[in-house]
Amino acid sequence: MQRSRRMKKWWLGLACSGLLLAGQVLAAGAQDQLKSFVTDVRAASGNFSQYTVGPQGQTRPAQSGRFSFERPGRFKWDVIQPYAQLIVSDGKQVFQFDPDLNQVTVRRVDQAIGSSPAAILFGSGSLEQAFIVSPLPDRDELAWLRAKPRDGEAGFVHVDLGFRDGLPARIVLLDAFGQTTRVELSGLQRNPPLPASTFQFASPAGADVVRME
Repeated sequence: MQRSRRMKKWWLGLACSGLLLAGQVLAAGAQDQLKSFVTDVRAASGNFSQYTVGPQGQTRPAQSGRFSFERPGRFKWDVIQPYAQLIVSDGKQVFQFDPDLNQVTVRRVDQAIGSSPAAILFGSGSLEQAFIVSPLPDRDELAWLRAKPRDGEAGFVHVDLGFRDGLPARIVLLDAFGQTTRVELSGLQRNPPLPASTFQFASPAGADVVRME
């Protein structure tokens, strides 16, 4: 049961970090802002906070941390509070490190992202090939769109993306378990210089390494 909960958290972290790779003004509309973000932003870094609400309305503890990405396919999603958890992709493999278990899970990028939003938003694919995309009404001074996966096995129902000034500001994901995860992004820097070591991962000494290949 504990492992199942951790896997759900891992998938949500991956899905949300993948969304960051997608991504000019509010009046331009969310779909135009998304296309501009994909075209103009090859790398980014910033802060995130997220929380999950269950189908019965119960709220799980909020998480916060930092993220960075660089196309194609490299990203780092570093949960700092309330507990440490790290997901790193070097463009070929995705590593998830759980310090509490002292365990590293390794997957190929194509396995890990599969039909999640990251599958399209990491690189050169077209959003419309994997998702049914539709505009939503503006709210909270954000321009919104909704993406529904064409693959029925994607693991989530839909994801809503809110944009401001050409940048993603909020992500709301409804998963197949009826849980809603809301991610707030802040301090996002476009195209910062990121050293190659940002997306390199070395397993800690003594960690159990599980390869899901």
